[in-house]
Amino acid sequence: MENTMPLAEPKIKWYHYLAAFFAGFFLANTVPHFIHGISGDAFPTPFSNPPGKGLSTPTTNVLWACFNLLVGYILLKASKASHKNKLLLIVLFIGILICSIMLSYAFMDKMKA
Repeated sequence: MENTMPLAEPKIKWYHYLAAFFAGFFLANTVPHFIHGISGDAFPTPFSNPPGKGLSTPTTNVLWACFNLLVGYILLKASKASHKNKLLLIVLFIGILICSIMLSYAFMDKMKA
């Protein structure tokens, strides 16, 4: 008879929640830049003039989206988020929600410029 012990759950520390929040933040920021970039549309990035207000090229937006995706993925892995830890997932989605609301306000006037 084999004696198998279940694997111990990783200890969740405060910085895992912080990593989950910012993972959500970066992953949400990926979406508008990627969509505009692959659609061939100019869209504001931190590299535009003025930063965040002027329009950047579609290529710049795709690169910015890929950077956000990479950072979001690294933070997601560092957060140890999984379906087993519901609180970490809630924090991840709070990061997505807050970034999404902030972006909706930041880009509200982009077509008026």
